[in-house]
Amino acid sequence: MSKLKNKDILLGPISGNNPVIVQVLGICSALAVTSKLEPAIVMALSVTIVVAFGNVIISLLRKTIPNSIRMIVQLVVVAALVTVISEVLKAYAYDLNKQLSVFVGLIITNCILMGRLEAFALAHGPWQSFLDGIGNGVGYGIILIIIGFFRELFGSGTLLGYQVIPQSFYGAGYMDNGLMILPPMALILIACIIWVHRSRHHELWEEE
Repeated sequence: MSKLKNKDILLGPISGNNPVIVQVLGICSALAVTSKLEPAIVMALSVTIVVAFGNVIISLLRKTIPNSIRMIVQLVVVAALVTVISEVLKAYAYDLNKQLSVFVGLIITNCILMGRLEAFALAHGPWQSFLDGIGNGVGYGIILIIIGFFRELFGSGTLLGYQVIPQSFYGAGYMDNGLMILPPMALILIACIIWVHRSRHHELWEEE
């Protein structure tokens, strides 16, 4: 029973209760950092790390945090983790860190992150909190990566900076779709993913 519960905690946010397309959280970063695949991947990994370890730390401290200052403690923990992520990016991926700009710092205010700390980590043990953080981070990251994949492919003809669409296509008249790299297209892609997701789950519910 415990294993099934842990499995649900981990896998639930990836599909059935996805934080972006079901709970409609974290939309701002999905619009802002997905014009290219690489920053989408880095943001996905960063948020997953912060949510997972933030959950664990708050879970370990949950019985010692006075209720009146719990939000302050959560912000301090998250700010420390985000600072570590930011410094690592500056040291090993400086250009990418500049490309992400303020959005790494804004992980602190990510609705998904604060929601999991408040709704889950304060009420569950460290292991389940870690699984919840991984699940929600991966669920968030999958959506960012899907959007980043299509926006870069059709907007620039590249993936991870490498040319994917053959030059012969351009010679035959093919043109990159400039609309794909604009923020409104990210919103349209999210809407399409939500539509497909809800249609699929509606069919599954009918079969049950």
